[in-house]
Amino acid sequence: MIRPATPADTKVVTAIAQAAFEHYIPRIGLPPIPMTVDYSAAVAAGKVWVATQAGADEVIGFVLLEDEPDSLLLDVLAVAPAAQGTGIGSALLTFTEAQARDRGHRRITLCTNEAMTENLTYYPRHGYVETGRETLLGRRRVWFEKRL
Repeated sequence: MIRPATPADTKVVTAIAQAAFEHYIPRIGLPPIPMTVDYSAAVAAGKVWVATQAGADEVIGFVLLEDEPDSLLLDVLAVAPAAQGTGIGSALLTFTEAQARDRGHRRITLCTNEAMTENLTYYPRHGYVETGRETLLGRRRVWFEKRL
C-alpha cells in the first residue's frame, strides 16, 4: 500500500534514506543528496509518500515528489535494503506515474549520481531516457525523463 507520509513516519523515512544510500559514499566520495534531505520538512509539505508491507503498516520505501512547472520531479526514491528486489521500487514508480497524470504533468524527471551505476540501467528498464549530465556541488549527476 502507498499512502501519504505523516510526521510519525519521518524517523523511518530518514532511516531508509540513510540505509539505502550509505553504500554509495565510497563511490561518490560524499553523502548522496538523498542522505542530506530534511525529511521532516518534506513530510510536513506533503511531498512524501510511503510504501508499506502488504498486510502491515511497516514502512519499507518512499518517494519524494516535487511539482515543477513542466514536469513532476521524482526527487528521491528509496527502498529499505531488506525490501530491495521485491518490487517496491517498481510500485513506487507506477505510483509516481499516476501522481504525474493526476497532477496534469506529461513527463516525470529525475536525476541520479553517475556513480550509482545500478540506477543508470534501472530507470531505462522502466521507460526513462537519459537527457543530460552535469556536475553540481562535486556530484556528477545524470538526468532522466519519462514522457507519459
